[in-house]
Parts: sequence; structure tokens; C-alpha cells
Amino acid sequence: MYVILVYDMDKRRVGKMLKHCRCYLNWIQNSVFEGAISEVKLKEFLAGAKLIMNEETDSLIIFKSRQEGWLAKEVIGKEKNDLDHFI
Repeated sequence: MYVILVYDMDKRRVGKMLKHCRCYLNWIQNSVFEGAISEVKLKEFLAGAKLIMNEETDSLIIFKSRQEGWLAKEVIGKEKNDLDHFI
């Protein structure tokens, strides 16, 4: 599946969540990630994320699609992390 992930964390936990997300998805811009991920890897990611976050005050939103082609992406302005440069 293809996901877009957005998080809002307390500044004390934001660095840990950033590192955790980078292990599974591609960084797009501040607190936003996207990429293809399997159901098993997503469950693994969520288990780790729940250890980092405080569910009373932090939030994590995941938009899911069967594949990237089902989403139309339009960037207006400077793209923070252009994925076209990956080898």
C-alpha cells in the first residue's frame, strides 16, 4: 500500500519520531512522510510509534491508498525533498 503520514508531536519527542519515520518512509517536509509500505511493516511502524508518542497530546495521521498511482500529487512552491534524485 502507499501511505502519507503526518504527525504532530511535543518538541521533546519530535526528533525520535522523525528518526523512526525515516526508517520506514520518505521524508517530504516537516512532519510529513510518504511511501510504499506493507501491512506488516506498517504494523511494526505503529508499534514503535506508540512507544514514542503520548497518545493524550500527540497525533499521527495516516492516509492510505492501494498504490501511489491512485493519488495525484501537486507541489506548489519549493519541494523540500525531491524524491526524483534517489538512485
